[in-house]
Amino acid sequence: MKRTLILSLLASAAVLSLSAQGFKDGVEYYRADQPEEAEIIINNNINDAGTDKATAYYYLGQIALQRKNTAKAQEFFNKGIQADEKNGYNYVGLGTLALMNGNASEADKEFKLAKKNAKKNADIITEIARAYYNADPVKYAKDITKYVADAKKADKTSPSPFILEGDMLAKTNVGDAAGYYEMAATFDQEQAHPEAYVKYARTYFQVNPEFAINKLNELLALQPNSALAQRELAEKYYDNNQLTMAAEQYGKYIQNPNSFKRDKQRYAGLLFFAKKYNESYDVANQILQSDPTNFYMQRIKFYDKKALGEKDAALADAEALFANPKAELNSQDYLQYGDLLTEVDRIDDAIVAYESALKIAPDKIDLYKSISDAYYNKKDFVKAAENLQTYVDKMREKIAKEEEAHKTNPDIEVEQLNVNDLFNLSRFYMSIAQQNMGEDGDQALFNTAIAKGRALIDEVAAINRHPSVLNSRSDLLRLANKGAVNQEVADADLETLKELDSDPSNLEKRKAMYRGIYLRLGEYYQKQKDIAQAKEYYEKAYSVDPMPELRTFIDKLK
Repeated sequence: MKRTLILSLLASAAVLSLSAQGFKDGVEYYRADQPEEAEIIINNNINDAGTDKATAYYYLGQIALQRKNTAKAQEFFNKGIQADEKNGYNYVGLGTLALMNGNASEADKEFKLAKKNAKKNADIITEIARAYYNADPVKYAKDITKYVADAKKADKTSPSPFILEGDMLAKTNVGDAAGYYEMAATFDQEQAHPEAYVKYARTYFQVNPEFAINKLNELLALQPNSALAQRELAEKYYDNNQLTMAAEQYGKYIQNPNSFKRDKQRYAGLLFFAKKYNESYDVANQILQSDPTNFYMQRIKFYDKKALGEKDAALADAEALFANPKAELNSQDYLQYGDLLTEVDRIDDAIVAYESALKIAPDKIDLYKSISDAYYNKKDFVKAAENLQTYVDKMREKIAKEEEAHKTNPDIEVEQLNVNDLFNLSRFYMSIAQQNMGEDGDQALFNTAIAKGRALIDEVAAINRHPSVLNSRSDLLRLANKGAVNQEVADADLETLKELDSDPSNLEKRKAMYRGIYLRLGEYYQKQKDIAQAKEYYEKAYSVDPMPELRTFIDKLK
């Protein structure tokens, strides 16, 4: 009997503790300037045994005021007074309403009543100062100063007035604001004002992220069950791009009964970014069990399976996402889908996906490269070149604008056009020319492709003297001459040869390139009737690749 009673009491105590923490979390969220989260938690815990209903109604009323719903606010403040007429908070609420209505004398009356019931409660007295500050910090400057001083007099070590002083400076003087928040945190011996740590971290994060994160770790060590502390630390890890730490902290936070579903969704996303794809997939699945049309989680499942290389599963998840009528599809969804379709060789479908991404986000000019690559895989070199040319043209326009802006603002960075894109585009034009080189080809298209290809390869060669670039230029010149080696091609080959010879390791690394050049030069000099020079290059080709048929050819050459 005694054992049963003890267990019963322990259970009751556990429920009471959880309820009190639930209400406390709501207050903490409000004081940390997160009213939506505060409202959810307070309403969820309003009827729990550990909830101070009068104070709860005050914060619900303040949330209503922020939404300009004065009627609802007054209703909450009156409910609070009915719940406990000795609780000073709701008189502050009524005074705030009076100030909003331009009735300063009525406000003063309510504030004095609040202060009388406060019985040296510095939190309530500070709320009066905050009401004046929110109404008009200039007009009511003396009232603000008076009530801040009264709060400090009521309790010399209360964090509340220092937090308000920090709030009043946060937008204009970060350093001093942070100083007030830090002082408040130092005074918070009863751990009733974690918002001091939170506001300090938010204010100082832009200056020193690591220091801000350390402050939140201090708070969490003091209040390990605080949903606000857990969530803020996770957020700051995320903001500081410490995604693995953010995911780990979110994993702890979502176990808190006062966490939010959207935070669990974010946890799934963080696990994805932390490359914990299987864990991310499992969390997304859990959410979808109770919310089967949650397209955020369908998206995460698709991304997870794609990252894991499980193509069939990724396709199934992608199709579920795209079939969801509630889905707010973005360009990244279509880009990921296009990449996946490319991987499974559904090129036409991939192109449709990429083009859909571009319609949603026309400023994401990299998508033209994805479309170009897809057309190249189809061997549609004309479309491949068109799209890559569009990308290059738009990049040139963007760079020109950045260069102009940089003249007046040196802090503006100027992007550089990737030389590989220019090189690839020149190769696309070569492919077009090759397709139209014969008698049945489009001569006008051939000439245009050659001209554009030559301009591009010359631009690349002026930047990068790599043997592959120079050899490609030689190939293009030979293509322009319908496959024949003329003086221009020979000169280009000799230039390439000089670059190759500058690095002895090329003789092994680029054997095929050497052989091709030697054979072309041998052919060129043979046609010029310079047999000695022709033999010299044929011999070099043979030394690189000793083919029996070449040996026979050289020996018969006269």
